[in-house]
Amino acid sequence: MPVPSPAQSDHTSSLHDEAVAAYQARRFDVVQTLVDRILGQDSEHVGALHLQGLLALASGHTQSARHWLERAIQIRPEPILYNTLYAIQLKLADFASAVDSLRRGLALQPDFVALHYNLALTLQHLDRIEDAALSYRRTLEIDPDHSAAHNNLGRIYADLGALEEAERHYRRAIELAPANLVARNNLAMVLLACGRYEEAWPYFEDRWVSFKLADGRPAPAPVQVALLLRWSGEGASATLGTCGTCGTCGTCGTHGTCGTRTGRAPDERLLVLDEQGYGDSLQFVRYLPLALERFSQVGYVCPPPLRRLYEQSLCARWPGLVLLDAVPAELHNWDRYCPLMSLPMAFDTRVATIPAALPYLHADAARAATWRARFAALPTAHLPRVGVVWAGGHSGIAVDQRRSLAVEQIAPLLALRQVHWVSLQKTDDPAKRADAASKARLTDWTDELTDFADTAALIETLDLVISVDTSVAHLAAALGKPVWLLNRFAGCWRWLRGRDDSPWYPGLRLFTQTQRGDWDDVLMRVAAALQQNFPAAE
Repeated sequence: MPVPSPAQSDHTSSLHDEAVAAYQARRFDVVQTLVDRILGQDSEHVGALHLQGLLALASGHTQSARHWLERAIQIRPEPILYNTLYAIQLKLADFASAVDSLRRGLALQPDFVALHYNLALTLQHLDRIEDAALSYRRTLEIDPDHSAAHNNLGRIYADLGALEEAERHYRRAIELAPANLVARNNLAMVLLACGRYEEAWPYFEDRWVSFKLADGRPAPAPVQVALLLRWSGEGASATLGTCGTCGTCGTCGTHGTCGTRTGRAPDERLLVLDEQGYGDSLQFVRYLPLALERFSQVGYVCPPPLRRLYEQSLCARWPGLVLLDAVPAELHNWDRYCPLMSLPMAFDTRVATIPAALPYLHADAARAATWRARFAALPTAHLPRVGVVWAGGHSGIAVDQRRSLAVEQIAPLLALRQVHWVSLQKTDDPAKRADAASKARLTDWTDELTDFADTAALIETLDLVISVDTSVAHLAAALGKPVWLLNRFAGCWRWLRGRDDSPWYPGLRLFTQTQRGDWDDVLMRVAAALQQNFPAAE
C-alpha cells in the first residue's frame, strides 16, 4: 500500500481529532462520516479503525467491533487498543481472552492504571479474588486516590473475612468520592456484620444500589412516594416502655401482646414499601406491629406470595395493619411512608434491642393438620421430620453461587436414615432440582406449595429445618421452628460474625464455613449434630 504523504497525514490527523471530539460528544453519525473519509485515504489508519470498532460496539455489533480492533492491533499494537478489545471480549463473555488482552496491554505499558483496574475487576468477577487483590493493590500503587479500586479491594477483604481492612478501604473510597454509593452500602454491610448497628443504618439507606433482578441485572431504583413525608422514626420512642397491663417490654418485641398500647396513638397513617427479596420481608415484617404503636394504621405493599401468610398471621391479630397490592394511585389515605428495611433505623435498633420474640408468623392450623395426616400414613411416620433446602433462588446473582449447594453435595446428609427427609426446595432452575437418587430419600410435596402460607403449614409439621441462607430459613425461624442454617464463609451481615446463634431468631443455629467454599466440613458438623439430636434406633 502506498505510504501517505505528509500533507495527507496532517489532513487525516486533523480529521481523526475531529472524529474523536465527535465521538466524545456522542455524535456517532458525524464520527462515521469522518472515519469513512479517513479510511478512504488511509485504510490502515489505526485511530480510525479503533473508532470504527467503538461505533460497532455502541451499535450492538459486537463481533464486528472485535474484527475492527483485531485489525488495528495487527497493524500497530497499543495499550489503549487492548483495553477496548478487552471491553468487547467481556461483552462476548470471553473472559479468558479478555484477561489475555489486558495482560498484553500491560506488557506494553506496565503503569496503565485502567488496565490494572480492569484486570482486577475481571479476576474478581471470575472469583479469583487473591489475584484480583494483587491487581487492585497495583492500581492503588500507581493511583492511590482511585476510589473504585479502594471499594473493590474492600469487597475482597470482606469476602475473605478481614472486616477491619475492608472497612478501612471502604472509608477511604467514600472520603475520595462521597457520592460513591456502592462503597457506602458496602460499608453498611461491614458495620452490620460487626454488630455496629447505630453506625450502620444511615449507610444502609444506600442499599438500593446493590439491588439485583433474578437474572443478575441491576434492579431499578426503589419506588419513591414524592407526595408523602418520609418517616424516619419521629415519635417512635413514645411507643417503647413497659405495658401497664401485661408488664412486658416493647423493645424486646413482646410489647402489646395483651392488646394494650403504652404510647400515644395519633391519627397518622404509615405506608410501608416493600423492597428486595422474600427473605428480607419475612425478617423485617416483625416491625409492622411496632409501627402500629406510633400510627393508627399501617399499610404494607405486600408481595403476592406472602399475602395469605401475613393476613392469617398479622392482619387477623392487628386490625390496623392492611396489605396492599401496589402503591396506591391516590395517597390521601396516608400521611407518611417508610421502606420496610428502613424500619430498624426508625426504631433505633441495636443488637440488644432487636424485636426477636417468636413466633411472629403462624401457620394455618387446618392446613397443617392435613399435612400431618399425610405424614402419619407413611411408613416413616415414626421418624423425626427434617425439612431441607440446599439451594437459594436467583441463580443469576453471584452470591447465589456461594450460598447454594449442588444436590450431589447434600446427598451424604440425605443418606442418614434416622430422620424423615422432607424437601422444601422450590426452584425454577432445573440444575437445582433433586436427582433420582436424592428423590428416593425425600418426601417431596413442593409442587403443591402455591405460596408461603402453604409452605408455613408444611413446616409446622416438621421437627427441624436445615437450609441454606434463603427465604425458607427466615420463614421457618419466624414460625418458631428450630432452624440449622448452612452459612457461607463471610456470609450475610444479618448473621454477624463469630457466633453460631442469631439475635434475630433465637431458635436458629448457624453452621458456618470455616474456609471459603468448603461445604464438606459444614455438612460433617451437621451430620454429627443430627446423630446427636436424633440418634438412630437400636
